[in-house]
Amino acid sequence: MLGGEGMEIQAIKIEIPEGSNLIFGQTHFIKSVEDLYEILVGSAPGIKFGLAFCEASQQCLVRKEGNAPELIEACSRNAINVGAGHTFFILIRDAFPINCLNAIKACPEVCRVFCATANPVQAIVAENEQGRGVLGVIDGFSPKGIETEKDKSDRKDLLRRFGYKL
Repeated sequence: MLGGEGMEIQAIKIEIPEGSNLIFGQTHFIKSVEDLYEILVGSAPGIKFGLAFCEASQQCLVRKEGNAPELIEACSRNAINVGAGHTFFILIRDAFPINCLNAIKACPEVCRVFCATANPVQAIVAENEQGRGVLGVIDGFSPKGIETEKDKSDRKDLLRRFGYKL
């Protein structure tokens, strides 16, 4: 662990169940739980999701919602493990972040989205006597090189297979 006077910094692994995508962000109000739920339900037919929000005042509970118990529980574990006030964790299946990310970012309570990914993720968290805060994330792995013409062709084919480009 690194840190200054009275502060520790640590990397905390975020749990992403197989076949899921994570949206990890920060918001500012308990109303976010219901608003994010409504956004997710309306974002893609058949979407399965869990949502957890770390309340930062009053009871300081992890608030949870969703329609997939396994994803709700994984989000709740992530929220407890990171333990930073006003953070939220969304795990989705049968949809992709592209289906709901702009609506989530447009939610009036959402302050920022740290990442939207299916890659391994670590939250970089600072902790002092008051509590914890998220400094950022490590999303996936470092680059191994620069794409070749074949890599470019493969990337374009993948996007067309997924239906994101014509």
